[in-house]
Amino acid sequence: MLQTTTISFTFADLFAGIGGIRLGFESIGGKCVYTSEWDSYAQKTYAANHPEDSHQIAGDITQIDPASIPDFDVLLAGFPCQPFSIAGVSKKQSLGRPTGFQDATQGTLFFHVANILDIKRPAAFMLENVKNLLSHDKGRTFRIIMETLHEIGYTATHTVADAQNFVPQHRERTLIAGFRRDVGFSWPEIPYGKHTLSEILHRKGDVIISDVGRYTQPDGTVLPKYTLSAHLWTYLQEYAAKHRAKGNGFGYSVVTSSDVARTLSARYYKDGSEILISQGDSCNPRRLTPRECARLMGYDDSFIIPVSDTRAYKQFGNSVAVPAMKWAAQCMAPYIQKAMSHG
Repeated sequence: MLQTTTISFTFADLFAGIGGIRLGFESIGGKCVYTSEWDSYAQKTYAANHPEDSHQIAGDITQIDPASIPDFDVLLAGFPCQPFSIAGVSKKQSLGRPTGFQDATQGTLFFHVANILDIKRPAAFMLENVKNLLSHDKGRTFRIIMETLHEIGYTATHTVADAQNFVPQHRERTLIAGFRRDVGFSWPEIPYGKHTLSEILHRKGDVIISDVGRYTQPDGTVLPKYTLSAHLWTYLQEYAAKHRAKGNGFGYSVVTSSDVARTLSARYYKDGSEILISQGDSCNPRRLTPRECARLMGYDDSFIIPVSDTRAYKQFGNSVAVPAMKWAAQCMAPYIQKAMSHG
């Protein structure tokens, strides 16, 4: 069990989404002084839940001058995964010229993260990405990322954390923690936890006023619109049967309150097939409501959902599991403090 640590520090929230990583680092005492997120709908949700911010949300990171960013202690970024071009690097190497991270990463979104780290020199950072970052482009992408972080003067280490230890969802993510000086940090083993969907599903009497009429009836039961139509349910069953006949693994997933869900994805709005909630043999299964998706990602019920269902499903599917971020922040807290105290 980690010892609870609260420290005072500032952070920049890049590729911020709806602020899940931010909540993790606020839980250990951090204060957000800069936010960058390009999607206007995600900006809307982020702003609705952080009205206290005195800074505006910056847009496209590729258009941001690092010098315009206020100083901060920790950089947070859930950056997208992209392959790196080798053409320029190979040419320079053939000429016997040094390459450097600008050549190796130019044109990728990670380049902008690395550039901000190189210019602003925060004490620490935490980067988040899908588990497949480790094997992307046959491992080359991850190797270049780690080499780049080392080249610009940071020690970094990674782990893969599965959110099902905190919420009822199998969701593995790569976490990279780095420090401006070697403070002896290593990721501990993630604490084991067992959770089921019963924790996040709507129940009678479970009433959130803002959700009544949007997601639930006045008594807390889910609105009929979330139950799959006969046409869609038939289509999913036939599609799965066709793929099974070909030996493919495609299939919908019908789960009960005692189960753990598959990974919620940004495509959930299309048909909900990866997480369908059983309503018994006499009724078609249903999608999760956006509030249930919020809970599945570890957002508490005070979290404001100001966007449509389609946008909300995309946002939660692209988000991080907040309790996993709180665990990551708690792991890093004493080492952030150590890195800051040594300048």
